[in-house]
Amino acid sequence: MRKVDPAQYRAKRRHIMMAAAPLFAAHGLDGTSTARIREAAGVSSGTLFHYFPSKRAVFVALLTDDDNGDAQRLAAARDRDDPRSALLDLVEELAAPAASPVAAGLVMEALRQAGKDAELAAALEADSDLELEALTHLVSRSVREGGADPVLDARATAVWIQTIIGALFLRAATETGFDAPAQLRDLRLLLNRLLGGTGPRTER
Repeated sequence: MRKVDPAQYRAKRRHIMMAAAPLFAAHGLDGTSTARIREAAGVSSGTLFHYFPSKRAVFVALLTDDDNGDAQRLAAARDRDDPRSALLDLVEELAAPAASPVAAGLVMEALRQAGKDAELAAALEADSDLELEALTHLVSRSVREGGADPVLDARATAVWIQTIIGALFLRAATETGFDAPAQLRDLRLLLNRLLGGTGPRTER
């Protein structure tokens, strides 16, 4: 039996996922066939089903696979010396994909599918909880270390931040001419004002 190279396996799997992403963003899960995914990825049906048992599996992998090191990024942000700067940078990283029409479309389709797929909803909620935990931790540290207004409730503030990030994706997916770079700059400015405190102002 031929040995499978793990790196090659991951790369091929990733290739199929990236080929399918714009299809799901434009046509939704229900409107995307396995044939269209196969054609976009340039693979045979046998190859496609070797890596994914269904188109739903491709879609779920796009939303839940941690190929981009999301967990490591959250952990690194939590451990930075300056929690306020770490918080602002993390929010920018979480919101930045809204600049991509494909990413914004995938988020909207994920919300639609989660409403009728309990397993997907649970996976998305788990990812959201990890982000919320990291945001809460950084707000709490910022408050303790004088980098944020002491009256702020860390958990409530983190929830508001997540809500604002979600609103950016919604606007990116539904508004013609949405200016993502400008909105990301405004988001950083808004958070600086919201946090208050005596920490460094890193508006840019």
